[in-house]
Parts: sequence; structure tokens; C-alpha cells
Amino acid sequence: MAFTPGTITSPCVSICSLDENDECIGCYRTAKEIRDWLLMEDDERLEVICKAAERGKKNNPFA
Repeated sequence: MAFTPGTITSPCVSICSLDENDECIGCYRTAKEIRDWLLMEDDERLEVICKAAERGKKNNPFA
């Protein structure tokens, strides 16, 4: 899958609350990943999305 620069948008679902591990309960990104999102290149964003998806599966079996 090819991406053009700037095409990977934020995975935020507007349920913004951090759990005890400093991970958002809505999008499963860490506080650092959320903070740094606008500074990331698309390859970094894609990596964050993949990691967040794994966290979501671990924390929510229905995700």
C-alpha cells in the first residue's frame, strides 16, 4: 500500500482519556505518541497505528 506524504490521519476517536499505563482508552496511543503525532513522518505514523492496534487487541478483545 503506497501513501503520499501527509495522508495518514490521526487515529483519534475523540474518547481522550489516559489509563494507568499512559495509553489512551480511545485510540490506544501512548501520551508520547499523541504529543509527537504532528511532528512524525508517515512511516512513523504507520508504525504508531500498528502498535496502537496491537495494544487495542490486548486491552479489548472486541477491538
